[in-house]
Amino acid sequence: MRTYLDCFPCILKQALEYAKLSGADIRTQKKIIDKVARSLPKMSLTASPPETGRNMRKYVMKVTGNSDPYRGIKIKSNSIALRFYRVFKKHIKRSNDKLLTAIQLAIAGNIIDYGAKNTLNIENEMGKILRQEYKTIKHEDCRIFDYAGFKRNLKKTKMLLYIADNAGETVFDRVLIEEIKRIDKDKRVIYAVKEKATINDALMEDALASGVDKTAEIISCGADTSGTVLKHCNENFIKLYRNADMVISKGQGNFEALSDSRRSVFFLLKAKCRVIADHISSLGIKCKEGDVVMYYQKYRGF
Repeated sequence: MRTYLDCFPCILKQALEYAKLSGADIRTQKKIIDKVARSLPKMSLTASPPETGRNMRKYVMKVTGNSDPYRGIKIKSNSIALRFYRVFKKHIKRSNDKLLTAIQLAIAGNIIDYGAKNTLNIENEMGKILRQEYKTIKHEDCRIFDYAGFKRNLKKTKMLLYIADNAGETVFDRVLIEEIKRIDKDKRVIYAVKEKATINDALMEDALASGVDKTAEIISCGADTSGTVLKHCNENFIKLYRNADMVISKGQGNFEALSDSRRSVFFLLKAKCRVIADHISSLGIKCKEGDVVMYYQKYRGF
């Protein structure tokens, strides 16, 4: 997915948030915003938004000396999500369709995006999930929520590559992976996280803290971008990405980075802004801001 002009205000907003979380004073924050604003005319509209934002984040890190300003938020996110782990498992156990419920929970983790919203009442949002107050999952439209296709592909999959999104959300991913393994304990599941800190994206330490290692192999994709930009990934990940029987990509950033890639992918995300909703709609799938998406991008070459 390319960068749209509407992405530019988000880049400036993110630069300011990065600077504040890094402990920068007002003078340094102003310096950062001025620099990023001057760089906007040079930003390519053909690159994906995660790639466009990469240089901005590297600059803020250089100026502030803080390589992981979201670390505290990520630790808190992991800790709070883990408190609900057993509740989620019981919720699935009581369900008539356990896999569907596990998928709903996994996507609900992306709905919250609590790592990016550090003022959010996480406990309250968890309660909403369990009370099923999020009713935006459109089961009646298989193009935007292709559950039948997901089950079909999963059944014949021997090796599954699951690409992580945010810290804390990793607990939700663990729940889904455990349900997948319950259905077929011999299925190989590989869970890919980022190599270096970028916003609140999950790192190896977040996946381990969430217990993902108990049910899947954890690897680093090698990238330091907010989405999994393939040209910044390591050779091992690229090989797995090309050869996996099935790929699950979580979150908006990964959709932005991978939606133009030359392989079939299941994208699980919430359309958190109008740009994403409009882009998905341009693919022939009616989508509006706030919709929950499980979109199967089918590439005939794989």
